[in-house]
Parts: sequence; structure tokens; C-alpha cells
Amino acid sequence: MRFRPCIDIHNGKVKQIVGGSLCDRGDAAEENFVSEQDAAWYAGFYEKDGLKGGHIIVLNAMHSPYYEESRRQALLALRAAPGSFQIGGGVTDANAGEYLDAGASHVIVTSFVFRGGEICRDNLRKLVQAVGEKRLVLDVSCRRKDGHYYIVTDRWQTFTDVALTPASLQMLSQYCAEFLVHGVDVEGKASGIEEDLVRLLASWGKIPITYAGGIGTMEHLQCMKTLGRDRLDVTIGSALDLFGGTLPYRDVLHVCSHGQSGSGSVGMQSGNHTKK
Repeated sequence: MRFRPCIDIHNGKVKQIVGGSLCDRGDAAEENFVSEQDAAWYAGFYEKDGLKGGHIIVLNAMHSPYYEESRRQALLALRAAPGSFQIGGGVTDANAGEYLDAGASHVIVTSFVFRGGEICRDNLRKLVQAVGEKRLVLDVSCRRKDGHYYIVTDRWQTFTDVALTPASLQMLSQYCAEFLVHGVDVEGKASGIEEDLVRLLASWGKIPITYAGGIGTMEHLQCMKTLGRDRLDVTIGSALDLFGGTLPYRDVLHVCSHGQSGSGSVGMQSGNHTKK
């Protein structure tokens, strides 16, 4: 199980939010943390630790007045650590190449592929033609409904009719190199992982999958490692001491690599912040 760092950008700031609270109206979100450091600072920090395969996510919609500033922050981060990060948020076949040229290892896509509640195969093929499946990550973040996990889009506000199942994962894996999966109902709450979702992902596990959502304690992290059969990678945001939380960053890295706690806190080198 590898630790994959995350840099979430909302309204031009590096933030950690409660995932299900994101709303396009007024660019509102329930904030756990707002950093005074820019996205490039975090990219450089993670690169010094040799971490690869993390994700940078622009959380504003393309029509938002904050979108360009959030995108500018994302590009700064990519250029600060070329080849180290994937990027998502408003990615299409038209702009994917720009992000790769700026230093992204992969592009992450949701809404361009899942349109009108369905898989838009034409757009999926356009993306593969533009960047190749080896540089494409599909974000299949999901929420529970009627006993199943359904892929959600538009910054997790819109349900699709696509359930996350071994069959749908198998079909989609033909077009991409990896999956990114947020358990949206627990994202940012540090209240525990979506255990059924983790079991589902681990039971399939044929290409790299990064799971996010709900890890708030070392016990949660160990549960993730066990239920995920060490097949899934993990990202943690709000709970990390880097983002005002209580989980020591260095201990998290050690558990992901070796299975037990290590040497302690990173010392909150991230500078001034607001925790709400």
C-alpha cells in the first residue's frame, strides 16, 4: 500500500473540505483546513520525500470566477514537481495535453466521461486518442444509494446511473491506467473508511487504485491496509498534521510502507493555516 499525496485547490487556495458539502452555487464548501502556503509549496514538500503518483484536484467548476486562479495554482504545482503528480478537475480532450506538457504524469477525468448520468464512450475514446490510456486516470468516486455505490460527477454533486461493480471496473479499465476512488459520503469526516467499498475495490484490484475517504486514526489506516489486502493505495487529507489534523505524516508513510507506526510528527512545517 503506497501513500499518494493530495493537493486540493478551491477558490485559489489549498484546502481540505468535507467532500459531500461542495456546491457550485456561491463556490461554497464546508472547510476543514485552508492553507496559507500555495500549491507549489506542497508539491515541492512531497517531492523531497520522493512521493509519486499523488493528485492535484481543481475543485471549482470551469464557469466559476475562481476557476482560473485555482487552475493557475495547479499549474504552479505541476511545474514545481514535474512528473510527480496527476491532475484532475475540468480535464477534457482539448486541454489534457496542456497539463501533460506542464508536468503532469497523468490526467484524471470524471465529468467529461460520465455525461447525462451515463458513460459517454465517444468522449472516452477522444481522451484515449489525445493522451493514450497509459496516461489516463478515471475518477470513479462514488456515493451509496439503494445499497450500491454509484459514480458521482460535477464535483460529486450529481449521481450517474453507473454502479461501481467488478464488471464496470473491468470495462472501464480497458481505457485507463489507474482509478481514483473517493468514498464521498465519508470524505473529509475522518470517521472511518467505507469498508464495503474498500472490500469491493480490493476484490477486483487488476490495475492500480487509489482510495480516499474517512481515514482519521491509525486504526482506520490499519483497517484500510487489512481490508484492502495491501492491494490499494491510499491518500489522506484533513486528518494529516500537514493539514491541521492529528495523524503524524511520517507515521502514515511508515505504516503504508511497513505496517506499523514510525517516528512521529512532521512538525507542522506547512506554515500558517486555518482549521475550521
